Amino acid sequence: MTPSLSMFEFSHYKTALKTPLGHIQRAAPALALIAAFLFSPLLWAESAAKMPISQTGHGIVVSTLDNGLTVVVKADPRAPTAVHMLWVRVGSMDEVDGYSGIAHILEHMMFKGTPSVPAGEFSRKVAALGGRENAFTNRDYTGYFQQIPAHQLHAVMALEADRFANNEWADTEFLHELEVVKEERRMRTDDQPRSQLFEQLQAAQWQASPYRRPIIGWMSDLDAMQPQDARDFYRAWYAPNNAVLVVVGDVDPADVQAQAQKLYGHLKPKVLPPRRPQVEPEQKGERQVSLKAPAEQAYVLMSWKVPGLTNFEDAASTKEAMALSVLSAILDGYDGSRLDKNLTQGPQQVALQAGSDYSLSGRGPQVFMLEGIPKKGVSMDTLKAKMKAEIDNIAKNGVSEHELKLVKAQWVAQAVYKRDSLFNQAQEIGAFWSEGLPLDTSDRMIEPLLKVTAQEVQAVAKKYFSDEHLSTAYLWPQPLDAETLKRQQAAKKMGDTIR
Repeated sequence: MTPSLSMFEFSHYKTALKTPLGHIQRAAPALALIAAFLFSPLLWAESAAKMPISQTGHGIVVSTLDNGLTVVVKADPRAPTAVHMLWVRVGSMDEVDGYSGIAHILEHMMFKGTPSVPAGEFSRKVAALGGRENAFTNRDYTGYFQQIPAHQLHAVMALEADRFANNEWADTEFLHELEVVKEERRMRTDDQPRSQLFEQLQAAQWQASPYRRPIIGWMSDLDAMQPQDARDFYRAWYAPNNAVLVVVGDVDPADVQAQAQKLYGHLKPKVLPPRRPQVEPEQKGERQVSLKAPAEQAYVLMSWKVPGLTNFEDAASTKEAMALSVLSAILDGYDGSRLDKNLTQGPQQVALQAGSDYSLSGRGPQVFMLEGIPKKGVSMDTLKAKMKAEIDNIAKNGVSEHELKLVKAQWVAQAVYKRDSLFNQAQEIGAFWSEGLPLDTSDRMIEPLLKVTAQEVQAVAKKYFSDEHLSTAYLWPQPLDAETLKRQQAAKKMGDTIR
C-alpha cells in the first residue's frame, strides 16, 4: 500500500502497531444492504440532524455518532470531485513485541474481501466508479482513501463501511499476502542500505518507546505471523469509537453526515485495549550505529530527541515546536539555505547532499534529524562535525531577520498552496485527528509561527542539541555485486506501487 514518506523514512519506518484481543459486532453483509445505502440518501437525515455538530471556523464541520465515530466534512466546490478517507487510530506503536508488522499486514488484508465484496472486487469497483484508491500504515494510524467524482461518493462510502465492519478472508489469502509483505520488506528495507540504517537507528535510539519497531515488521515476526493474529488485531482496534471519516470536496456536509449515520450508526462501540504510556527514559550519552552494506555512497544520520507539538494550550511548548520548525527550515528549507550553502557548494564543499527534518507531531516522542552524503575524500566524522557546527553556529550567533522572513513567507505560501489539493486537506485532517491535535492545526500553527523570534530559534538550538541526546548512524559502503544492484534498482522502480 502507499507509504507515508518523509525525508528519512518510508511509511513502514515511520509508524507500526500491537495485538491485544477484542470483539467486533458483525454488520449485515448482504449486497441488498449496500444497494439500499446507495439509493436512499435522505433516509437517515432526521437521525443525522440529531448528531452533535460543531464547526471550527475554517469550514470544517464535525459530528460524532452515538457509537463514537467522528465524521469530518469540509466542503470545497472548486471541482466536481471528492476525497473520502477512513482513518483508524492504530499503528505500529500499538503493536506488542513479537507481532511487529501486524498493523501493516492487516491494512493489506482489508482489500481481501467481505461476504458481499469478494477479494479484489473493492479496487475494481472503485475504478469502475472513475476513482482511485489505496491505503497507508504509519506508526500512529492506518488510513484508507478514495478519490472519486463527487456524485459517486455514496457508493464508495458504502463500500468502505462494508469493509470496515465485515472484513473476512481465508487463511490462504493471508498466507499469500504475507509473502507479498515479506518481499516488500526485502525490496524496501533489506535491499536499501539507507532504509536498513534508519531501521537500526530507530531500534537503538528508542528503548521504551514503541517507535523502536519497524512499521513493516521484523522478518522473524513476519515469519511467525498467523492468520488469526491479524483477525484478532482487526477485532480489537477497528471500532467506530477508534475511527474518523473524513470527506473533502464538492459535497453537502449534511448529506455526508446522513450517509455516515446510515452506514456506520448500527455498529457497536468497543472497549479498546489499554494504551500503555511506554515513556522513554532520558538518554544520557550518544548512541551510535554502524552498518556495512553494498552501496554506492557513504551516508550519515544524526538524530536528537526533541519536544513535539502536543496542543496549543501550552504556549511555551508550542513556541518551542514552532522554533524547531523554523530552525529546520533555516538549515534546509530553500535553495541557498545554510546546509546547502555551507556544506554542498563552493570550494569548501564537504557534502554531495545535506538535509534536516523535524517530525513536529505524533502520538509518540519526536526527533530532529540531519542527514548527509560526504563528498569523495571527506570522512563521515568530518561531515558529522560540519553539520553539527551549523546548529552550534546558530546557538552561538543566532539567525538573521532575513532568514526568518524568508522561512515564514514560504511556510504561509505552502499552507495556502496545500489548499489547492483536496487530498492534502483530507490527509492533514485525518493525521491531526489521529494524533489528538485540533483538526485545524495547520491554520492554527500560522500565527505562532509568524511570532517566532530569532532569540527563540537560538534558544532551542542551544537547548536540545547536546551529544548527550544524540544518536548517530553511519553507512559504510561495500562493493556492489550485480545481483544486489539489480534488486536495488528494481526497488527504486517499484516505488510505491507494491500492494
